[in-house]
Amino acid sequence: MAISRRTFIKAASLGSVAASLPKRSWASSSTVSRTHRSAKVVVLGMDGMEPSLLRRFMNEGIMPTFKRFLEGGGSLQNLATTMPPQSPVAWSSFISGTNPGGHGIYDFIHRDPATFTPYLSTSRSSGSSKHLEIGGYKIPLVAGKMDLMRQGPTLWTTLEEHDVPATVFQIPANFPVTSASTRAVSGMGTPDLLGGYGICSYFTDDYVTGMKSDGAKIRRVRVIDHKVEAKITGPRNTFKDGEPETDVPFTLYRDPWEPTLRIDILGQRIVLREGEFSDWVPISFELLPYFASIGGVVRFYAKQVHPRLKLYVTPINIDPMDPAFPICSPPEYSRELAEAVGRFYTQGLPADTKALQNGILSDDDYLRQAKIVLEENLRVLHHELDRFHEGLFYFYFSSLDQNCHMLYRNMDPAHPLYDPKASEEVKNAVRYFYRQMDLALKDTLAKVGSDATVLIASDHGFGHFTREFHLSSWLVQEGYTKLKVPLGETEGDVYNIVDWSKTRAYALGINGIYVNMIGREKNGIVAPTDAQALKDEIAAKLIAVTDPQNGNAIISNVYDSLRIYSGPFMALAPDLQVGYRPNYRVSDEGILGKFPATIIGDRTNKWASDHCIDPIFVPGVLLSNREIRIQDPAIWDMAPSILTLMGLPTPRSMTGRNIFAV
Repeated sequence: MAISRRTFIKAASLGSVAASLPKRSWASSSTVSRTHRSAKVVVLGMDGMEPSLLRRFMNEGIMPTFKRFLEGGGSLQNLATTMPPQSPVAWSSFISGTNPGGHGIYDFIHRDPATFTPYLSTSRSSGSSKHLEIGGYKIPLVAGKMDLMRQGPTLWTTLEEHDVPATVFQIPANFPVTSASTRAVSGMGTPDLLGGYGICSYFTDDYVTGMKSDGAKIRRVRVIDHKVEAKITGPRNTFKDGEPETDVPFTLYRDPWEPTLRIDILGQRIVLREGEFSDWVPISFELLPYFASIGGVVRFYAKQVHPRLKLYVTPINIDPMDPAFPICSPPEYSRELAEAVGRFYTQGLPADTKALQNGILSDDDYLRQAKIVLEENLRVLHHELDRFHEGLFYFYFSSLDQNCHMLYRNMDPAHPLYDPKASEEVKNAVRYFYRQMDLALKDTLAKVGSDATVLIASDHGFGHFTREFHLSSWLVQEGYTKLKVPLGETEGDVYNIVDWSKTRAYALGINGIYVNMIGREKNGIVAPTDAQALKDEIAAKLIAVTDPQNGNAIISNVYDSLRIYSGPFMALAPDLQVGYRPNYRVSDEGILGKFPATIIGDRTNKWASDHCIDPIFVPGVLLSNREIRIQDPAIWDMAPSILTLMGLPTPRSMTGRNIFAV
């Protein structure tokens, strides 16, 4: 029996695993038989909208729609967020109507205690275990597998059971998409075509100094008679022995006098002036000659043409016109959108924060890209608003979150990384993106009609991040983690340099600490009966830690997971969750278990504002054109409230309240 091209692609992992997903039924809203029309609920998810900035900008007059929305009878309240206040955790609580114990997402990074393998918390993939080997190629006989790690029922599960139509655009923690009849495109958690979360390419004939290769493939090229031959590296070819990298060649021509480039790639010709991004360019990587390939899309950016060549290429996004992986439901939905409004970023974190952090893009370069991301979002928003008539419409914006992380520092002259020489566009970038959210609300209100309930929700707020705490090194200093090498000499896999026979606790992820417990961890040494005393001891010591620079306390609270979570998936939780005070957060090294020689230091990375601290300091916001009747709404209250608006029952698994009833 012949094996189709799509079967081959689905058997490859990210670099070529696609999903084995449940059978779906694609009943459209126009064909479902109903006895009554559904209510209309619109939710604009504005990730990272900070309450104090919202109020400040309304007072400054740059958010007139929000102001009129409230003056016309709307409600505004802070929205309590999850512990930790991380986007995949908080939006999972929005989706599931419960605390993390009910959905199993506790951080961006989780760990498998049986194997000590860290993994991104929202999805996991595995390749095919059975192959037929023919002439150096490994042909999969069984499809690979990709799992959504968020557990439990969802808001749209109940809507589907009652034939209520729903559209959910790019909500985080929803890849791979497994909806039955909801129209959905996945968001944060969707990888690029290499299986990572943002691996760009950078081609230059300059001497590369001061740049980090983390999150980038840096290629030094030779310019001969103003011509360059280069390749874009693609996913590994899991069909071949050794799984070599695939690539796509391209030729670049530089105008000798003008700041202009021409790029020839796969029969396409792109002309760019310096400082210009290209449109999306489809590219394809061959897996089996003449038979199987996998496609993606990139944008080129002519960072500099003369005197040095500097060409940036975005991470290879999954092509919405022909997605190789399950980014949408129904399967043709992303193509339908791309045909209507143009291709768009499918990578879960679209703005390339790593390229800015690592010196590949400047603040102005990054801002140009961030505006493209938002422009694409707005085109999709307008298209979908024109088609929305009933049910639920959820639309997600990443712009406030990503751009506050990277550019908030340049709005505040008191920030240590404020650049007084930054362009006015960069200094006003945060205001610009808040203004765009105001315009998005204006367009939404104009199109949905007065009979719709309109909600604007953010998953957390924001604050500056100027001092970083090496939690993993502190655990070593206090004797809870034992290393085989001295602090500061810890290159390599964290699991290979830790002496597990003497380690009682270890850090992994942004906020979590785990007890090395017998019967759970692969090399556990702490008896379950001793775990509580150990947790209490660590928590007491952490609360007492102060910054030697100024004497300030670093940590506000250390939360015991057994005391703050409930539900069927608590076994996945870290044993302790660390709640930092404003201006502090765990270091990047500490997130993945590296062990710097110092315990605390200045934050020098351009990712210089954050929210992964104690949730009491970073609530989100909630606005509604319907009266909010409780004083302390939380993000896990949203799903039950929306279902109640629809006249539907709330599943017993949803522990949130109805915010519209006393």
